Amino acid sequence: MARAHRHYLPGQIWHLTHRCHQRQFLLQFHHDRQVWMGWLYEARKRLGLCVVDYMATSNHVHLLVDDRKGGEVIPVSMQLVAGRVGQEYNRRKGRGGAFREDRYHATAVESGEHFRQCLAYIDLNMVRAGVVTHPEQWLECGYVEIQHPQARYGIIDYERLMELMGVRRLDQLQQACREQIEEALQRKQLERQSHWSESLAVGSPAFVETVRKQLGARARGRDVIASEPGCQLRENEAAYGDDLQGENSRLSLKNTRFWDLFSYLKAS
Repeated sequence: MARAHRHYLPGQIWHLTHRCHQRQFLLQFHHDRQVWMGWLYEARKRLGLCVVDYMATSNHVHLLVDDRKGGEVIPVSMQLVAGRVGQEYNRRKGRGGAFREDRYHATAVESGEHFRQCLAYIDLNMVRAGVVTHPEQWLECGYVEIQHPQARYGIIDYERLMELMGVRRLDQLQQACREQIEEALQRKQLERQSHWSESLAVGSPAFVETVRKQLGARARGRDVIASEPGCQLRENEAAYGDDLQGENSRLSLKNTRFWDLFSYLKAS
């Protein structure tokens, strides 16, 4: 059975970023982003993918997922969503070729304060890009779903998200998410924070050191770097260049995770 390319560790909270093929704006229209959300819902329903936040921009997507089941849930879900969205898009547009890059980047995020900061960072993506002034104005994101839960086709795992946010009721979750977004907007905390999309792990020194030890030889060439707050484990050279910023973003194939779905299906 195929495993994660280089960096996979089971049981973590992962921030996943996946870009469209050759940085094309293949998700620039509302309908295409809605199709992506529809297949993300199918991944949750069919495979048990635990999604606690998401964001679809015009040329890349963000997912915050809890790998509580381990195994192949995340890679197979990513293959399902990217494959089906690409097929529908190509058929509708009369287009051929890949829809997304083969590889996607994954950063392990420690629970607690680092998780909450990552959640807000994802929600503020399109504000940071200058496309909207508040996450409420960009429909294809977890923030909007949290504030306006859907009776059907919901993507967010509210029970798990409430546990991670330290609240017990939905209204408390909504308030907590609103407050952290409003605080960030008031403080104008909109600068790009590369550790969320270029590191292998973000968290306390103890958490990052534990990840480094678990990776063993696979962590060779990665440094434990102090950041504000906490630490990050990342490659010596920047993995994504200087422009993973909302609509103008690019993602490199370095420092990524990749599972071979064919090998997985063949072995299972």
